[in-house]
Amino acid sequence: MKKSLLLLCTIPFLFSCKKETVSTINDQDSVTKSEQPVAQDKFDTENVKMNDSLANPENIAQNSGEEQSGKVIIRMEKATNLPITINEKFDQNHDKMILKISDFNKDKISAKITTDQKDFNIRFNQIKLPNGDMDGPFSRELDYQVKGKGEIWLIIGKSNMASGNTEGSFTVTVQ
Repeated sequence: MKKSLLLLCTIPFLFSCKKETVSTINDQDSVTKSEQPVAQDKFDTENVKMNDSLANPENIAQNSGEEQSGKVIIRMEKATNLPITINEKFDQNHDKMILKISDFNKDKISAKITTDQKDFNIRFNQIKLPNGDMDGPFSRELDYQVKGKGEIWLIIGKSNMASGNTEGSFTVTVQ
């Protein structure tokens, strides 16, 4: 009798603790896929067609090979035009320059930054090689052994580790 009484007391307790779970299965995945066109890197010049008009003095005013994007000045030159000298100016709106040299096929590149200001804070920050590797920082003079052939970028800007004036005119000579 004790066993039956104990059994009768525990049966309602078991049913009261049982929770009913409701589950629904979705036939759709929670992640949606949308295909969008891939944007070209705004600094990628492999797909940019450069005209020979850059070498023609009559067309320099029309097509200077210069682009200003935000605080970055972008200059594009062909390696066949080397040696070159570029006069440029950093101001409050532009504090970085990328010189892109296409079709570079030499073993060594040499470049130098000159300025009239004694306290001008400027240097070659990085070089981007044809295989995509980057190296740097450098000083105002650069002599670099280049492996491979293709497009080289010389990235010029201020040194965050130094003080000095960050605005002014400068000249970059590349050989």
